[in-house]
This record gives sequence, C-alpha cells and structure tokens, in this order.
Amino acid sequence: MNVYSRPIVFLVLAIVVISVGTLVTTFIPLFAKTTSTPIDGIKPYTALELAGRDIYVREGCNNCHTQTVRPLKFETDRYGDYSRGGEFVYDRPFLWGSKRTGPDLAREGGRYPDAWHYQHFKDPRALVPDSNMPAYGWLEDTQVDPAVAEKKMAALGFPYTADEITALNGKTEMDAMVAYMQKLGRDFKEIMAAKNAQAAMPASALSNPYAGNKSAIEEGDDIFEVNCASCHGKDLKGGIGADLTAASLKFGGTDADLYASITGGRPGGMPPFKDALGDDKVWRVVSFIQYVRGGGEEAKEAGHGGHH
Repeated sequence: MNVYSRPIVFLVLAIVVISVGTLVTTFIPLFAKTTSTPIDGIKPYTALELAGRDIYVREGCNNCHTQTVRPLKFETDRYGDYSRGGEFVYDRPFLWGSKRTGPDLAREGGRYPDAWHYQHFKDPRALVPDSNMPAYGWLEDTQVDPAVAEKKMAALGFPYTADEITALNGKTEMDAMVAYMQKLGRDFKEIMAAKNAQAAMPASALSNPYAGNKSAIEEGDDIFEVNCASCHGKDLKGGIGADLTAASLKFGGTDADLYASITGGRPGGMPPFKDALGDDKVWRVVSFIQYVRGGGEEAKEAGHGGHH
C-alpha cells in the first residue's frame, strides 16, 4: 500500500509516530530513576543559594550561559565532566539553556574563590579583559528579603528551618549570586574528586620532568599568565589567591606539592586544572613557579615584565 496516495492513512500514521516519539523522549524520562532521583551526594539548594538562583533568572543570565556539559570531548575538555540527569533533581525549572554568549556554568562551583566572583560581578573586565558581560555591582545595594524567600521555598517544598530563613537577614543580592555560583556543579565535582582520590598516585611519588629546564620555564611563564595570574598576580605574590613566593606555603612548596595543588585544586576556591592543562603543562607551570620562588632572573623580573 502506498501511504503517500492515501492522505488520511498517512495522517494517522504520522500522528502515531509523533505520539510514540513524544512519549519516549518526553514522558518516560520523567519517571526514569536517573532523572528523578538525585545522585548520592547531591544536596538541595540552601536558602541563600536558592535566592541567588532566582536573581540569576531575573537578570536573564540564563540567556547567555548554559548549565549543561554535553558528552562530547571538546566540551568535557573545556568545561569538565559531562552532566548527569541526577544532578538537576532540585532545579525547578532546569536552566540547561542552548545559547553560549558566555561560558557554560555547569561546573562553576569551586572554580574560583568567593572574592573572584565578587570582583567579577563588579567589574568583569578586570578579570576577563575580553568579556562583554555587564557589571552587576549594584546587586550589593539590595538585600535579600527573607519573607519572600520563605514563600518561594514553601511553594517548591524545600525543607528549610526558621534558623535558615533568619540567616538571610543582612545578606545582599550579591551575596546570594556568589553563593549560587559556588553551588553550580560543586556537589558533583566533590563526588568525583573523592572517587579519583582513591585511585590517585601519591604526590610524594611524583617527580618534575622539567626541573631547571629553561625552555619549559619560559612556557610555564606563559601558561601561568593565562590561567593563574588573575588570582595569584603576575608577580606570584598573591591577591585573590595565595602568595606563591612565600618562603613556606601552608600546602607545601615541593614540586609534588605544587603539582597536587594545581591538578587537584585547593579547598576554599582554587579549581583543579588537571583536565584543562594536562600533566605536561602543569609541570611546566610548576617549573616556572619554583624558578621564581628561587629568585631566578630577579624573580622573573618582578612579574613577567622582562619576558612580556
């Protein structure tokens, strides 16, 4: 039978196919465990984080930033591990998005310390010179209203206590936005970090293949300026991040210690760079840092001045 010559039959078959496709792609996932059950370790938003999420939507941030990493190599290389459905159980609605005028934020939590985000919202170009993001410094002028937050939470069914609502007193919209940024993907990254730590090689067993290599030090200088200088300063003397020229570092100053900190990140805000840089580039950065710490070329001519 040629269905193309029978419009009524063709129409009925088309409706059946579309209905089946809609059922499979839309309704069945609603009841799938992977999308309706949170991954073990994923926690609901705190009162402050949820207030920040509402501000994020209000200001249209989701029009420029996505919040999902697709399972494609070029995406995971840039943004980190791909997104799982169980990460978003507490999102109402989802903010996955489809347009990236700005970078994806699915793994933003813990990537930078709080101080970085405060500065970035006030003056994006101070930290990312090519950014076209508008400044949001005025968020510091408006306080979060605990009464409004309580009504929203009651509607969403989040089980916050009176103490958690009271803790919103004195918090600004800027505080809420920073808290929300630090929440994005943070739980999942902590879950994966704990798993990876179990299989990681002890830092004490690592050795730097580029120790003292002048060419590697020069390349490490360039890599550091692009990835690290905004927090640690071009002269390595700190700012948002730690002073790397200090005689003693609280996390240790050996090659293995620096490697572990760069690849795995540090509690309190420093993101892990293992996926973004890879071992080879990390060791070059370590070589550069140790060269400056040792006073090489008058501490790299006081902050890259002679090289750049």
